[in-house]
Amino acid sequence: MKLNVHERGSGDRVALLVHGGMADHRTWHAVEDHLVGLGYRVIAPDLRGHGRSPRGEYGRPELLADDLVENLPTGAEVAVGHSLGGLALALAVDRLRPGRVVYSDPGFSLRNVPAAATAAMREMVGSSTVESIRARNPRWSEEDVAAEAAGFGLFDVAFLDGVAEFDGAYLPERAGVPSLVQLADPSLCVDAEGAALLRERGFEVRVVPGTGHCIHRDDLEGFLRSLEGWV
Repeated sequence: MKLNVHERGSGDRVALLVHGGMADHRTWHAVEDHLVGLGYRVIAPDLRGHGRSPRGEYGRPELLADDLVENLPTGAEVAVGHSLGGLALALAVDRLRPGRVVYSDPGFSLRNVPAAATAAMREMVGSSTVESIRARNPRWSEEDVAAEAAGFGLFDVAFLDGVAEFDGAYLPERAGVPSLVQLADPSLCVDAEGAALLRERGFEVRVVPGTGHCIHRDDLEGFLRSLEGWV
């Protein structure tokens, strides 16, 4: 599937940014600013069913991974994936072959997500306003709030039905490339047992204290500090 892909910067170093569910590439605006300032060319797709990318089949995360391989360059210096974007990136990493990968609170163990979460997400997309997003997320910048509202407005809620069909257990068996798993406090999808397994399998695991699932919006400075040595 041909995705909408945002690009910015003219550096020789390439950074891939893959957003999570219900958002689009604009969720990365502050991270993008930082990376462009470091001399990266940032490439950030909208996943299928998100932003200005087409709608389609959603029942397997491998479809999201295949889209990334079709639309993104191989051999980027670093790739960052959040939530379901992290899961898609993990399933595509052997084909994209980035130099380093950061999985930000990735959707590796969807079975850990509370059963009522999908219904709550569906209701949130349908009823949220700028004011309600700001009230739910008092630590977010006004740019983050605006990006969330815009992402909700373009999101295909049928995507959530597809996620409900995912297997739920996607903890990677090996890192493949140098890999950091950055966890919220607590993580939505990776529990203590999962974190221990990831460490055994060659992943570095770092927790960003006091953050929720959207680490890069809850605490941008903490998010960036956690990436020391990786970007």
